[in-house]
Amino acid sequence: MPKSKPRLTSFRLILASAVLVCASPGSADPLLDESVRFTGTIAFVSSGAPGLVIAAVRNGETAFAGFGETVRGSGIVPSADTMMRVASISKAFCGDVLASELAKGEIGLTDPVQKHLPDGFVIPEAGGRTLRIIDLATQTSGLPREMAQTGGTPNDPYAGHTQQAMIAAMKDSPFLFPPGTGALYSNLGFDLLGLAIGGAAGKPYAAVLEERVLRPRGMVDTVFNPRPADEGRLMQGHNFDGSPLPFVPTPVTMECASGLYTTPNDMLKWIGWHLAQGGEEDDARRAIDHASLVRRDGLSPALGLDDGGAPMDAMGLGWVVVDADGNHPPVLNKSGGRQGMFTYVAIAPTRGVGVFVAINQFSAEGFAAIVQRANGLIYQLAPR
Repeated sequence: MPKSKPRLTSFRLILASAVLVCASPGSADPLLDESVRFTGTIAFVSSGAPGLVIAAVRNGETAFAGFGETVRGSGIVPSADTMMRVASISKAFCGDVLASELAKGEIGLTDPVQKHLPDGFVIPEAGGRTLRIIDLATQTSGLPREMAQTGGTPNDPYAGHTQQAMIAAMKDSPFLFPPGTGALYSNLGFDLLGLAIGGAAGKPYAAVLEERVLRPRGMVDTVFNPRPADEGRLMQGHNFDGSPLPFVPTPVTMECASGLYTTPNDMLKWIGWHLAQGGEEDDARRAIDHASLVRRDGLSPALGLDDGGAPMDAMGLGWVVVDADGNHPPVLNKSGGRQGMFTYVAIAPTRGVGVFVAINQFSAEGFAAIVQRANGLIYQLAPR
């Protein structure tokens, strides 16, 4: 019995810390606040990471809680304005931008990718199939996960990730299976998608994202590379052994796939837009963005898309779609992992609930814990 007391005390201290840093912009829902604090506490204890942030939206109300430290040993507790790299959640932002172009008729899902790429790209066919926009956005491109790179350094590992390197990567036969016949997680596919989105709009992908997503939603702290004034509020990632990993530059060619830094406050704004209703153009964009475009059935292979706590049932524009099951509503999710950060976002659009969670250390068990707790929170707040 005496051995259990320190554990209980420690748990209470963690919970007390969460209450102190909890911030709920605009929230009038004490149940949401309590649910987020409790879920975050369990997720943090289970993750083993130095720090954790969790933010949620339900019916337009928001809640946030931060735990631990932004950098191991710093003593700085994460806040709703802490900035972190969200890695492949950037793909869901990219799908958001693509939905805008689709709604405006600037691009088509079945357009050949070649049509919108810069000069120099030659995209070969595979198995008699042409690589299309929908193949990139739904992870059915048949392209490998990564592009082979050269010229990187520990502090700038993506220095070799250039447009010229991408042109070279698409020569000969880069496909592992014909486009549209299977699903395989591919960062290279979304690197190409970012270039195609920019080509369709006649301006760089970053400019389209700013005009159609970030600026309209007031997301002033979502950037591809931290600004000098952001240095003091960065959440640093840590490797599997707990050692800190450096902040590395994001090349233009990786912006769509994995480049974004953001804050919990900005994620609440982004999730809130996805759960809202109203505005003819916005509703059209949401309908396109949340659609199940490619079903898993019939795809061979279907690899690398089941890390959201349940098998993928369909793919949307960067979203992994998990169908309704029993008392669980349909959920769209996206995970991310880069430079010592594991991140996860999930939304239940039919129930007006969404959750974002992140930890700052690579850990398979920690990632599984935050996904489980985030999904559990959605299912508790948004039963069918």
